[in-house]
Amino acid sequence: MSTYRVGQAAELLGVSVDTLRRWASAGRIPVTTAPDGKRYYDGADLARLAVEIGGETALNQPRAQSARNRFVGIVTRVVRDQVVAQVDIQAGPHRFVSLITREAADELHLEPGVVVDAVVKATNVGVEIPSTF
Repeated sequence: MSTYRVGQAAELLGVSVDTLRRWASAGRIPVTTAPDGKRYYDGADLARLAVEIGGETALNQPRAQSARNRFVGIVTRVVRDQVVAQVDIQAGPHRFVSLITREAADELHLEPGVVVDAVVKATNVGVEIPSTF
C-alpha cells in the first residue's frame, strides 16, 4: 500500500495543501494521522479522487511543451493479461492509458495509488517511477 504526505498528495492532485486539508476535513478523502501528528493519504484513495476531480478541471490555457512530454500522475487502474498490462493514469485533468508488458508492470509494482510519470512521445505512453516519491 502506497501512502503519501500531505504535500505530495496535494501535488499529485494539482491542488494546494490547504484545499486537500479542507477536503479531508469535509470527508471527501480519508486521512490517517500518525502518532507523531503527521498526516498520510492512501494512494488508492488519491487515485479515486484524481479520477473524480480530473473531469472538473477546465483546460483554458495554451500548452508550451515539445512533442516529448512527461506528466506526473497516479495509477488509477491496472488490468493484467498473460502478456500485456493496461495501466490507467490520472495526471491532473489528463487521463492516460498505457499498454505495456505484464512483466514491466510487475517489475514496477504498478497498482492503484502508485505515482508514475506518463511519458508521451507520438502515440506511445511509457510508464516510469519518479525518483522523488
